[in-house]
Amino acid sequence: MSQYQLAQLNIGIAKGPIDSPVMADFVANLDRINALAESSPGFVWRLKDDAGNATDLRPYDPDTLVNMSVWQDVDALRHYVYHTAHTEIMSRRREFFERMPESYLVLWWVEAGHIPTTEEAKERLDCLRRHGPTAFAFTFKQAWPAPDARGESFTVFEDTCPAG
Repeated sequence: MSQYQLAQLNIGIAKGPIDSPVMADFVANLDRINALAESSPGFVWRLKDDAGNATDLRPYDPDTLVNMSVWQDVDALRHYVYHTAHTEIMSRRREFFERMPESYLVLWWVEAGHIPTTEEAKERLDCLRRHGPTAFAFTFKQAWPAPDARGESFTVFEDTCPAG
């Protein structure tokens, strides 16, 4: 068993304030989708405030929402993202969030039990944006193996993002 777990950050620039009509359906589904994540095989941790979500946490700017979590491995997170009800909301991303010309999702390995900070996550996303996928910061499309994986190289997945 690996001594590493997979961390992920994804961000979105909201099309309106969190309590606005344009964000209402997104907000209405947060508890359901967060509960689904937390009950999914391989889920370890997610960033949340005292209210149980991360919508009030804004490490980038007032308009940018963050989602950050830790999973057992790439396969566990991939299953949740692409093969559960999460895809329903993700396919509607453009209704709630501005189109981003840069990467808005980053994956990286952390030692098992480590809870990443938002500053650490921002550093990983910045690295991905500057250098493309590397073992330090990567994407689903080009996922690197855990540092203690033997003889594995990165994996290219053919999944396409429902958010298009």
